[in-house]
Order: sequence, then structure tokens, then C-alpha cells
Amino acid sequence: MNKFETLGLGEAILKAVNEMGFETPSEVQEKAIPILLNEDTDIVALAQTGTGKTAAFGFPLIEKVDASSKITQGLIIAPTRELCLQITNELKNYSKFIPSLHTVAVYGGASITDQAKQIKRGAQIIVATPGRMQDMINRKLVNISSLKYCVLDEADEMLNMGFYEDINAILSHTPEEKSTWLFSATMPREVATIAKRFMKNPVEITVGHKNTGTKNVSHEYYVVNSRDRYSALKRLADANPDIFSVIFCRTKRDTQKVAENLIEDGYNAAALHGDLSQNQRDLVMKSFRNRQIQMLVATDVAARGIDVNDITHVINYQLPDEIETYTHRSGRTGRAGKVGVSMVIVSKSEVRKIKSVERIIKQEFEKKNIPSGEEICQVQLFHLANDIGKAEINDDIENYLPAINEVLESFSKEELIKKFFSVEFSRFHNYYKKSKDLNSPSDGRSDSYDNNGNSTRYFINIGEKDGYDWMSLKDLLKDALDLGRDDVNRVDIKDSFSFFNTDASHQEKVLEIFEDFRIEGRKINVEVSKDSGRRKGGRRDQKGGFKGKRRSDGFKPKDGKRSSYKGREDRGGSGGGGGRRDRKRRSDR
Repeated sequence: MNKFETLGLGEAILKAVNEMGFETPSEVQEKAIPILLNEDTDIVALAQTGTGKTAAFGFPLIEKVDASSKITQGLIIAPTRELCLQITNELKNYSKFIPSLHTVAVYGGASITDQAKQIKRGAQIIVATPGRMQDMINRKLVNISSLKYCVLDEADEMLNMGFYEDINAILSHTPEEKSTWLFSATMPREVATIAKRFMKNPVEITVGHKNTGTKNVSHEYYVVNSRDRYSALKRLADANPDIFSVIFCRTKRDTQKVAENLIEDGYNAAALHGDLSQNQRDLVMKSFRNRQIQMLVATDVAARGIDVNDITHVINYQLPDEIETYTHRSGRTGRAGKVGVSMVIVSKSEVRKIKSVERIIKQEFEKKNIPSGEEICQVQLFHLANDIGKAEINDDIENYLPAINEVLESFSKEELIKKFFSVEFSRFHNYYKKSKDLNSPSDGRSDSYDNNGNSTRYFINIGEKDGYDWMSLKDLLKDALDLGRDDVNRVDIKDSFSFFNTDASHQEKVLEIFEDFRIEGRKINVEVSKDSGRRKGGRRDQKGGFKGKRRSDGFKPKDGKRSSYKGREDRGGSGGGGGRRDRKRRSDR
């Protein structure tokens, strides 16, 4: 039995729900839908982005409006054009089997005349951005005097973006006896003011705790010197070859500069900020959704309402001015039950802000080191091996095999493997082998895994594709090794392999236990990482590396293109993006 049937929804919506494959309501849906269906009440629902809030208010709204009347009865106000269109499309899917119900999107950047015509033909529900809605009211192109239900979605984001006066003005044109449903991730003072002014004894629903972050997101911070911030960003990208991320900067200028530098260095990147035209913005977002862009550099305002699935990382290139904004940033990943990582790059003087963020989100950050060049080389090399292992064989090569075999017949299997990987690997390795340690000296905060340099780092051949996140892998390791939870640390999950650390005194035990360790018949290999033991509680004093105008980090081959073991690259993309075209782009992350 579909669990949505227990919520009291009508047959038409249940049919649409079944067709879309929904079976189990999320927590906010389970709490909100019965109340909104059965009561005419105001409601304040606090839940993180990505928890299914659209259906939580969309299902009851569709049920309660009169589809036989052309009068506008429901108004949903959303902060951005992207979210406005997303909500509209979802409501159309939910009401697929109610043909007389029409939902119209009202937003800037499109013809206001066309939108007014659609409303005039009959729109029981309008989904609008605040600025365009206020414009239409002022021009008398819309009538909301008979409104029965008003939904404020992502209310905290709208108020953060400066829409307080617009929302006040819009609500002043609506009848007092309407029901107001406010959905928000956090409850800052401005949202509470709106609730107090326009709502009567609202029912409050909280999923999790107020202002907290989602439990599916792990939080990490990296301490570097300010001058090394950009180099640190590139190393974090190189250490995560399948990264699909949003990178947040505080200003439009920084956003554009970081994006341009990443593109110049050969990464799949683009900028998203307020100076872009609507057409440029649409092109960037289309490229990002299609994964032609893997690193979207954005300001907080421009990123509001972005709803893209399977974002693996959020990288805070700079912490936001308002600590509460961090909740929205980290909420871009770890959605729909999947795990995600929120990384923060900070200078030594900013570390104190991490404590402030922890108090807001009620979760602890793990302090980590920026990966060394040796670690990145190891990650990339195994990523290449994994890609080769998964590659589909092209049968067209058969005609060329005799000649190829003749050229290579004098080499052993081991020699061929070394030669093949050397073709892809040598320039990358030659660049990174003399790269400096980017980690800032100790910031004074306790570091459970530093262990005064007396630590061993290991490679293990299981990762995300085997169903592990850093927490479950840590549990597996501590159980297998019979060690305490804090004795296994610095667990870094990759796609098909991972890294972890233990005190150096456990090295013999670790290698002995994993000498013939199997999970469901598969042999689990653990090796000491080549970089193990190189950190000695501070910065390494390394000489050498590239000189001249070349940036201090991130591989950029002599042909001007960056290789992350993906084969030849094409520059391209739209809206400022560019970079490599992968042989086979993963779509299941």
C-alpha cells in the first residue's frame, strides 16, 4: 500500500503520485499534509531545503482550490525565477489528472503581457517571485482579492534577499480571512515578524531543530594562509575527481574571478551572480544541470532557489557574512536522503567563526588537512584505473589489434601497465611531487587525528560505489580492527576507494588483519599510503616547484589544458563555462 493513501489525499493526486513513483512521504509531508487538508489554519513549517516541502504544501493546495472556478485562489511566493518555475512544474505534475486546474508562473525576465494573458484565461494557482508579482498588482494585471491560500516558500531566503517590503505590500492586497502557509529552513527575526503580523495562531511544525543543518551532510574545514585559498580550492577539486559542486563566494567580483581562474586552469567551471543577464543565467544553469559544468561558483543571492540533484560537495571559498546563511549553502548537498560534504576554507584568523556555525547548525566540523601532492596523485591514479576497469570495449578496435600486438609483443603485462599509466600520469606527478604543504600551522583547536605526526595513513579499495559514506566506513574499520572510534580518523571517501588514519603503533595490526579480509567474498586490500607519515605537526619545508607566472598549484599541462585522466579535452560550454568532456560522465551520484 502506498503510504500517501493514509494522508487523506484524493484519487487524482494519488494517481499522479503513483505515476511519479512516490511511495513514502517525507517527515515534513507526513506532518503538514493532514493538518492542511483537514483544517483551515495558518502554519509555520521549518524544514531544510530538499526535504519535500513543495509536495507538503502543493498536495493540500491542489485538493482545496475549486478547479471549476477560474478565480485565483492560491498564491505561492518564491524567492527566485528558478524556484518559481520548479514549483510550477511540480504542481502541474501533481495536478496532471485534474485538467481544469491551471497553475501559472509569474517571474521577471519574461513577457509580463503574456503572463497576464495566461492569468486572465483562468489560473486557480499563481506561483510568483515577489518583484514581478508586486509589479503586476501595481499595473492591475492580477486580482488576488479573493485569495484563500497564500504560501511563502523559502521565506528566510526571500527576506535575506531584501523582499520584506514587497511581501508586505503583496499580502496587504489579500483578504484577512485567507490561510497563510509559511515554509522556511530557518527562523530568523524577520520571518518571525512576518508570521506575527500576517498570521493568526499558526500551527508550528519543525522537522529536526530550528536552524540546524541536515544530518546527511558532513562538515569539514581546512585552515590555510589567505594567499593559498585558491590553490587549496584546486587541490580539493583534484582530490575528488567526480566532484559536482557549488562553490560560494561573498562578492560578485570574487565569484567572477575564481570562476575565470578555474576555467583558465582547465576545470569545468562557470560563474553565477547578479551581473549576468537572464539568458546567461539560464545557459549556465542548463549546463550545470547537464553536468557540462562540475564547479558552479556562485554568490549566495544568485544561488537562492537552485534545485539540482546529486550535488556532491558545497565548498565555502569564504564563509558568509551572516552565519545563518551557511545553513542554506550546505543544504544544496545531501538532498533526498543522499550524503554530501560541506567544506570550508578558512584562514587562521577565521577559525573562531567555525564555532559560531557549529552552534547554529548543532553539528560539529571535522578539521582536515589540504591533501598533499602525493595523496592527489594516488587518488587520481586509482581513479584512472577504476575508469579503465569500467570502460566498455569498442569492438571496432579488433581490426587494429594485430598491428598493435606486434608493436607491444616484446613487453610483459607489468611493463605495459606501467607504460600506459605513465603516459597519463607522468606530467601530473612531476608537477605535484614538489608541491608545498598548504596547511596553515596549528590553529589551537584540538586535532584528534594529528597525533603529533605519529600517524599512519592507509589506502583501502572500497568507497561510495560500494555503499559507504565516511561514517559507515569508519564503523566498519573500528569493528574490524577492534579499535575505539577515535582511533580511526581522517576517513576520506572517494568513489571506489578511500583513505583513513590510525596511530602508527597500530600499523602492524591493521596490515595483518587486512592481509586476507573479505566482505561477501570480495578481498579488501589495505596498503600504507605513500604519503603516510610525511606530516610532522606543521608545514613541510619543501623547495622547488614551478617558478615564474604559473600558479602555485593545480596541474596545467604544457598544451594549456588540464588532465584529470579523462583523455583529451575540448573547451566549450556556455555562460562562461568550459573544460573537459568526460569519456563517460557519471550520472548516478
